[in-house]
Amino acid sequence: MAYYEKRIKRLQALLAKLDLDGLLVADGYNMRYLTGFTGGTGDGLVIVTKDGAALITDDRYRGIYQNNLPDGVAFEVTRDYFGQAVQSLIKAGVHKLGFEASMAYRDFELLDEILPADIDFDAVPDAIETLREVKDEVEMDALRRAAHASVQAFNDLLNFIKVGQTELEVANELDRLQKKYGAEKPSFDTIVASGYRSALPHGAATDKVIEKGDLVTIDFGYYVDGYTSDVTRTIAMGDIDPKLEEIYQIVLQANKDAIAMVKPGVSTDEIDRVARDYISEHGYGEYYNHATGHGAGLYIHEGPVLRTNDGEEVLAGNLLTIEPGIYLPDLGGVRIEDDVLVTPEGHENLTAGIDKNLIKIEA
Repeated sequence: MAYYEKRIKRLQALLAKLDLDGLLVADGYNMRYLTGFTGGTGDGLVIVTKDGAALITDDRYRGIYQNNLPDGVAFEVTRDYFGQAVQSLIKAGVHKLGFEASMAYRDFELLDEILPADIDFDAVPDAIETLREVKDEVEMDALRRAAHASVQAFNDLLNFIKVGQTELEVANELDRLQKKYGAEKPSFDTIVASGYRSALPHGAATDKVIEKGDLVTIDFGYYVDGYTSDVTRTIAMGDIDPKLEEIYQIVLQANKDAIAMVKPGVSTDEIDRVARDYISEHGYGEYYNHATGHGAGLYIHEGPVLRTNDGEEVLAGNLLTIEPGIYLPDLGGVRIEDDVLVTPEGHENLTAGIDKNLIKIEA
């Protein structure tokens, strides 16, 4: 539990810098990050003050959390989450309160109604989310396990996939394999996009039949111990159009060049620029229409984001996806994505166990 206590202390230090006496936390991912609570948004609140913290939830969670919270975190049971939070904040002497900018408007209105007049409150955008960008050792281990499960599952899938199956059949088999290797659930609907549909960056699996000559883009993320992987590979069903072969090799090199850049101190837009410039130099810049990557952890899309004109310094402990792509309408597309952990010396590619050279499944 010591890692939760360290996270709360980091947040308390941030609150002191922001001249706040406390923070009201309603987001499920942030509550889990601070206390281990897995009930989710709407199932409780966490308050953090200068001197302590509390998890406020209802009786459904008493048996799980009453005697199983980090030191210094009180357990308060009620159905009136916000009413109890206000009473606890008053007792703690809070006069300057922050709340998450993502709070639902109805909850903001309730808070505005029940807070005493002597408690000033305001939104604090991304306070905990910024802390979450730098993973601690416990989080890094979970991310490694999630990536390892994905590597094993995808490598097994290569022995399953064949011409004549539907995209949904492939997605369902990958779901099954992930759970075989310890995954809990997907973090988004698994993407299996074949043929012309591989040019759709978010082409969730359908009942389209996979055909000979198709490129198949498979993008998937699965939770292990609350932390998710996010991996993409594009494979060929036999021989493919020469232009698709060409863009595959371009994307592959862009992926490798961007990963080679990853280390503490580099800026996120530099990493993006390396991949984007390489693709543009080969004439396909207009067909690369998304960021080069993003953070991941408790949630599939976290900071930092690797995109043009968004220069954030990369830090040891960041988990970055590196996912350049080229998408040619009505022909096909390629995306290759790895999960890359930033280390003090450079980086660790958590998904290197899946071959990135073009794999051809013989029809």
